[in-house]
Amino acid sequence: MRGRWSHIGATFGLLAGLAACDGSQLAPRQTDVPPSARPEGLKPEAAPATPRRRSLASRDLETYYASVQADLLAQGLLRTDGGGADTPFTDTMLLRNFERIALAEEYERGAGLRPSRGELGRIKKWVKPVRVSVEFGTLVPQNQRVQDSNMVAQYVRRLANVSGHPIEMSDSGTNFHVLFMSEDDKAEIAPRIRALVPDVNPTSLRIFDNLPRSIHCLVIAFSETPGGYAYGEAIAVIRSEHPDLLRRSCVHEEMAQGLGLGNDYPQARPSIFNDDDEFALLTTHDELLLKLLYDPKVKPGMDADEVRPIVASRAAELMGGPS
Repeated sequence: MRGRWSHIGATFGLLAGLAACDGSQLAPRQTDVPPSARPEGLKPEAAPATPRRRSLASRDLETYYASVQADLLAQGLLRTDGGGADTPFTDTMLLRNFERIALAEEYERGAGLRPSRGELGRIKKWVKPVRVSVEFGTLVPQNQRVQDSNMVAQYVRRLANVSGHPIEMSDSGTNFHVLFMSEDDKAEIAPRIRALVPDVNPTSLRIFDNLPRSIHCLVIAFSETPGGYAYGEAIAVIRSEHPDLLRRSCVHEEMAQGLGLGNDYPQARPSIFNDDDEFALLTTHDELLLKLLYDPKVKPGMDADEVRPIVASRAAELMGGPS
């Protein structure tokens, strides 16, 4: 989860039709011709509903998040270079970071936003193909929908190429849902998640009730079987009020976390899997973490002792030898 999200709400507008009368009286014109029936296709038009408008709260959040992005950029954060000579790492560091990011969990399973105690757990990943769809809240502007749809599609191609796992955009059989929602779309979130995952734990839905604006975005991943470790469904929720780079940053982190890199670790560098905001987008280091996770020898449910020799050998190979 990337920090900074917020509470959202929905409003609806109604338009009442008004009839006017000028007070004058007119005598009816006499006629012997009976009135004809109104043709089927000529029905009175319903009064148009007042279109929903963005709330002041949503506009305030947009201003706030623009300020957050500007402040981070002014500090030299939100880098998009993927890391370089100033951020060296070794295969030993890569193995350590993999264990903390892929095996530990940021939050207790099924307990909402209750932090975990940091113990190493088990490997969580997708075995089935990942089919990605993008959805938008009612008030997300059309030009932003086009931009974000293209951005997600481009990132999906990158994730597939890096991991070697089948990941693609799809209009049917989708199982990884990216929802761009605004402050005014809150009422749509829980019902949509419940429709996608009917047996969702109610605790997982309650986290949307009072999320502070300090949480930008999040992802919920669901195992195929109760208590299992192979993912079968994931839902990422992204605040549409974010400026472009923060929105893209959220997509990069939440989708990668929804593939199984679920924890943050402060010593991981260069990486988006920590809370320091140094990097906005998936780095070269993070790509290697995905390669390690989706190595065919790494299976869902493996614990640290089982997976460590596999990952250590593969990390050394990816880094050109042990160091």
